[in-house]
Amino acid sequence: MIEVTSHTDPPVCKITNYGKYQYQQEKKERKQNSRQKKGEVKGIRIGFTTSVHDLEIRARQIEKFFKEGNKVRVEMRLRGREKAHRDLAEEKLESLLNMIAGGIKKEETKKGPQGMNVIICQGKQENQSLKGSE
Repeated sequence: MIEVTSHTDPPVCKITNYGKYQYQQEKKERKQNSRQKKGEVKGIRIGFTTSVHDLEIRARQIEKFFKEGNKVRVEMRLRGREKAHRDLAEEKLESLLNMIAGGIKKEETKKGPQGMNVIICQGKQENQSLKGSE
């Protein structure tokens, strides 16, 4: 005996094979999960000598990824003597993150032997919510 709905008075029940019922429920869940779009992690790679214009292009690309509902991994590769100037590399990475319209939320910052990685996702857009309340 399986309870179909408990919200009615009296509750609705039916007699059926419980294994078959479980299978139908799992099948229904799998179908719903297959329709959902999973957010991917897209990658953007910049270098120490990347110009300001190229950073603006990367910022627009990141915004496009956010509209699709994806997270973005920003990789800053450092080669040779560039590794000695990590502070300047961090400034360039921060300037790229400041160019992105709307709010962003940093999830991870990793510093490795080849450079730095930052995973970012779209945060709340505070500016537009303030304009709407006025």
